[in-house]
Amino acid sequence: FVHNYHPATGLVNSVDNYPSTTLWDTGNYLMALIAAKELGIINQGEYGQRISTLLKTLAKIELYQALLPNKVYNAETLKMTDYTNKETKQGIGWSAIDIGRILIPLAYINFNQPQYSPAVKAILARWNLKEMTKEGVLYGAVVEGNQSELLQEGRLGYEQYTSKMFATFGVDITNAIRYDKYLEFVDIYGVQIPYDRRDKAHSDANNYVLMEPYMLDGLEFGWDYFSKEFSYRLYEAQKRRYEDTHILTAVTEDHLDQAPYFLYNSLYVNKDTWVSIDETGKQHNDFKQLSTKASFAMDALYHSDYTAKLMEAITPLKSERGWYTGIYEKDGTINKSVTCNTNAIILESLLYKQEGPLLKMIKNQ
Repeated sequence: FVHNYHPATGLVNSVDNYPSTTLWDTGNYLMALIAAKELGIINQGEYGQRISTLLKTLAKIELYQALLPNKVYNAETLKMTDYTNKETKQGIGWSAIDIGRILIPLAYINFNQPQYSPAVKAILARWNLKEMTKEGVLYGAVVEGNQSELLQEGRLGYEQYTSKMFATFGVDITNAIRYDKYLEFVDIYGVQIPYDRRDKAHSDANNYVLMEPYMLDGLEFGWDYFSKEFSYRLYEAQKRRYEDTHILTAVTEDHLDQAPYFLYNSLYVNKDTWVSIDETGKQHNDFKQLSTKASFAMDALYHSDYTAKLMEAITPLKSERGWYTGIYEKDGTINKSVTCNTNAIILESLLYKQEGPLLKMIKNQ
């Protein structure tokens, strides 16, 4: 957050030395800023300067079809781009899941730091959030050729986590926030693991089961009844895999330091267990890894003998530019990708250990 910070825009690169960012990662960075201030890593002056610049940027970025933020931006120039950071005048659509992610820190800032409320309201006044939902379901916009199309977005875990703040801003998420609508269970190591039956074969979308949405829900909201139970089941299955195979396991979505550069390491996805896939559904199991951010989050949330082993294993992954992303299972080499996502969740995890869930509304909850 020092080496990859752009003072003129207030944005941070998603990946080390690559001036590109998404709404999801900008949400990560806002959470990291809040955590760094609360932990005393930065002072109020630096926090105020950084947050003010970033909020002003979010209030002026070009929007896809003048409705909602584009999926990707150049962090230096603020131009709308595609995922290769190539400028695109029309944009590539919006992600309801990513927008839901950034609304969480924006809501925290609005409720807890009233001096920034006008800036937050200026941002949201430009964003037409109701374009993202239909009959209480989240929709993202994609571009195929020159045509824009709305597609349902989100699967179990991600859908409910990112929906939690939409209602606060007047968005109908009555179906998106439901856990039961597409819920199924699969037995993994004697644990009934929840999954979304809308898999690749039936909906052309992957139904990843991994830690990301559940650990963020725990760190930020303190979970709800269902997410707490589901998160624990994922934790228990990963622990049992270690007991069976002696492979330390903490799986989630992560960047890589080599092609294909981003994978979803999953307990279960598209009827397969313990696989790593890309967005197309193609498996890349040579790149399964022990995730640094998942290890930190699981240790903060569960603080067990097993998570102590995870933390011991990732200790060598700290570098001068930030924490590396993970350790490859295949040969034990380090995945030297340094990302906003990993390092933001580390800060969130440290804050959770000190204060508990970030968005707790009642003291001593």
